[in-house]
Amino acid sequence: MESRRTQRVADLLHHEIAWVLQREIKDPRVGFVTITGVRVSADLRHARVYYTVLGEALQRSETQKGLDSARAFVRRAVGARLRIKVVPELKFVYDEDFERALRTQAALEDVRDAKEDPDR
Repeated sequence: MESRRTQRVADLLHHEIAWVLQREIKDPRVGFVTITGVRVSADLRHARVYYTVLGEALQRSETQKGLDSARAFVRRAVGARLRIKVVPELKFVYDEDFERALRTQAALEDVRDAKEDPDR
């Protein structure tokens, strides 16, 4: 269970990382990335940054490489913007929950359409 402090730090990191990725990263591999969540360790030394990106597996792979390449820059930029003692080490992780939710939504829409039009 997350403490109130780790949750506050995670929320701050979420906001600031999204800002830095949107406005300061010039790497073309890092295109339309959406930060979906941040989980911070109890000692505030490590953070997993969950993201999604539109596109196929190749696009996700290139985005992961771009994020890994920009990790130190993002950490420094976030550290300059936040007033916390230690800026956590960042690890970017593709959020598969988002993709799973899209597949579930599509399946539910298919069921609804089949129910509305039984001749289909």
